[in-house]
Amino acid sequence: MAGERQARVADRIRVVLAERLERGLRDPRLGFVTITDVKVTGDLQHASVFYTVMGDEALRADTAAALKSATGLLRSEVGKNLNTRLTPTLEFILDAIPENADHIASLLREARERDAAVAGLAASAQYAGDADPYVKPRELDEAEEEADDEGAAREG
Repeated sequence: MAGERQARVADRIRVVLAERLERGLRDPRLGFVTITDVKVTGDLQHASVFYTVMGDEALRADTAAALKSATGLLRSEVGKNLNTRLTPTLEFILDAIPENADHIASLLREARERDAAVAGLAASAQYAGDADPYVKPRELDEAEEEADDEGAAREG
């Protein structure tokens, strides 16, 4: 039951913050911000807001400073739109999703290149020993077959 309420409150906080940031803040340091996730503690006292910023590292640092300075304004906006007794404190955390996605994409690209190199080596590979190293049943030559036939005739 508490988990459902946490999820509803977190979703509502995400929507309220996204709408407020869409309308804009008067801070020129604020870049193009996307709220990716909100995690709320079990007692609904604290909310961790994860966000991403499109741009370079300097723009990310400026946006982090802008969000930190606007935390009070954003918290009051959340308090107006949230039907809870207490308004949770907000903590803005830069989400590393784009960097992780780029890293995973580069790892997958490297794995594909290595697979292609191994496939190229396997296509031109030859056996180190015999073509078929597994031992097969010995084939009987004609002399052995005749000896077996004579032995069978004596017994029978």
